[in-house]
Amino acid sequence: MFLSVIFTAIASLVAVIVRDKAKGIGAAILIWLFFSVLFDAIVLFILFQYADYPLEKPMIGISTLNPITLARIVVLLKMDVSALMGYTGAVFKDFFGSVTGQLVSVAFLVLWAAVPAWLANRKFSKKDL
Repeated sequence: MFLSVIFTAIASLVAVIVRDKAKGIGAAILIWLFFSVLFDAIVLFILFQYADYPLEKPMIGISTLNPITLARIVVLLKMDVSALMGYTGAVFKDFFGSVTGQLVSVAFLVLWAAVPAWLANRKFSKKDL
């Protein structure tokens, strides 16, 4: 449910910022492509480049930068299949499985929905129709 609200807010922001319909659709598709595919590829690249260093705690912070990844982690932990994710699943379960981790994940998902909606509303109210 959060992902629908988040991407509706992002789409509203794109619709307010971009005047041309074709460019707006292209921008919306690129944003979705970035969050669904490219962000994970960039994270995997960083993980492979710095495999010698302990990146467990930074990965928790990086996972909050992508609403799809954050929602995926929360759903996997609720389904109790974190054992399928191996060591990373254990690290995520330690943080996101606690009450603090759940509050942090919900807070970041709410921020991902509220900030683009607020920016879109602000931009729309200043627009000269």
